[in-house]
Amino acid sequence: MSTDGVRCMQLRGGSSKGAYFLAADLPDDPRERADLLLRIMGSPDERQVDGIGGGHPLTSKVAVVSRSTDAAADVDYLFLQVVPDRSVVTDAQTCGNLLAGVGPFAIERGLVPAAGETTEVRIRIMNPTVAYARERVRTPGGRVTYAGDTTMAGTPFPAAPIEIEFPGSDRTVFPTGNLVDRFAGLEVTCVDAGMPVVLVRAGALGLDGTETPAALEADAALRTKVETLRREAGPAMGLGDVTDSTVPKITIVSPPRHGGTVTTRTFIPHRVHPAIGVLGAVSVAAGVTSPGPPRLVRIEHPTGTFDVTVDLEGEGPLTRLRSSAVVRTARKLSDGLVWPRDGEATT
Repeated sequence: MSTDGVRCMQLRGGSSKGAYFLAADLPDDPRERADLLLRIMGSPDERQVDGIGGGHPLTSKVAVVSRSTDAAADVDYLFLQVVPDRSVVTDAQTCGNLLAGVGPFAIERGLVPAAGETTEVRIRIMNPTVAYARERVRTPGGRVTYAGDTTMAGTPFPAAPIEIEFPGSDRTVFPTGNLVDRFAGLEVTCVDAGMPVVLVRAGALGLDGTETPAALEADAALRTKVETLRREAGPAMGLGDVTDSTVPKITIVSPPRHGGTVTTRTFIPHRVHPAIGVLGAVSVAAGVTSPGPPRLVRIEHPTGTFDVTVDLEGEGPLTRLRSSAVVRTARKLSDGLVWPRDGEATT
């Protein structure tokens, strides 16, 4: 592989950017795969200057895609987070932003044939609990088009819309069985409607809720408090020891300022997201609204708003998600070969 290179496509998916691979182009063994990806992305190095990673969790992501053996899906999608400054590759969570690029990638690689002006791609999400999604990708003339006029907060330029629908499940969206828990001396709500998230009021942390990501990251005392909260909540959410995990996310909530439903700032888990992740947004939406007819929840974040349609049923701690839907965009950035550095990364 060092001599011949590895086939790779880079796409912006939602407000993230990542390297997309066919599973057949990577080693089957997870440890060998992790070692290779660390060397491709340039970890461990906070700048990732010797690889194709962008030196930030949102730009150091990998999607592994293959034809699915599940009759309910066309392709399987495994998300891997490559930590920039450590020799860590984890599949502990999925990524709804990179998910936006899976449909286009599957069509580009011939896993799913283009079918008219719009092509539906059924996706089985493989981390860590299997879930499903359906994407509608614009394919005029039998080719994926990335050009369009849909502008998405967290991304500076417009592109073609990609509608993503998530079916619900029989699991309650409140994994601790409570609407309110107390961890690290704080009253919180733990939600998992696709991404494990802990909601905490800004006032409880002595915040206004409109602070910039840079200001939040610079507050050492706050970061320590947030990490303590995360480590206490993780086991109660069924996630075990989350010391070296990227979940749960901690979302700070406060009243809306621009006509939305709620204002958010999200630790992911150590950096602060400049917007909000797709499935994180679905979980926030499920946590701040009540069961009833499908409704639009508008989530305000540092760079704009994120609209999520959620359909909830049940009552109180037994609330379940019937379905959710979002609109994202994606764009192909490059396609070709990447060359990993020589040697072996420590995993």
